[in-house]
Amino acid sequence: MNRLTHYLPLALFIVLVLGLFTFLDREESDLRSVLLNKDFPNFSLSRLDNAEIITKDDLLELPSLLNVWATWCVACLVEHPFLMELKNESRIKIYGLNYKDDRNKALKLLDRIGDPYELSIFDKDGKLAIDLGVYGAPETFLIDNEGIIRVRHVGVLTPEVWEQKFNSVLSKLKEDEK
Repeated sequence: MNRLTHYLPLALFIVLVLGLFTFLDREESDLRSVLLNKDFPNFSLSRLDNAEIITKDDLLELPSLLNVWATWCVACLVEHPFLMELKNESRIKIYGLNYKDDRNKALKLLDRIGDPYELSIFDKDGKLAIDLGVYGAPETFLIDNEGIIRVRHVGVLTPEVWEQKFNSVLSKLKEDEK
């Protein structure tokens, strides 16, 4: 019995460590949103570049992307060239959600490196991001023209991620419009 109690803490420690590594090994981009295939949340926030109020209805013209970004987000700078490529190829409208940021810094950054967004929503306090279940930046959502969230990606949007997660869903949405 003494031997068993001697090894029990070690066994528990090993189980805890293995459980922790299993949890940490999950791909961050695989985190599922409880809003997937549900309505995009209602909101009323100002544009980044002026005081005009934007609501959910302003995003429902066509299938579109909502990209959560910030000036303090290094990974957002990594994905920026691909967002510019998507914009230049006119594959899809991209809206930005400027997350917990400084308005002037954000405007200066977009002016310096290019603006891939139709418009950016200024979410200084992160209220819309909370409603979307955002963990941080960058995150990207594909929204259909009825306001349903079809795809969510946590992390840098790359051409590979685009092909794996977004392209087929977007093609189907465009096909269904016809």
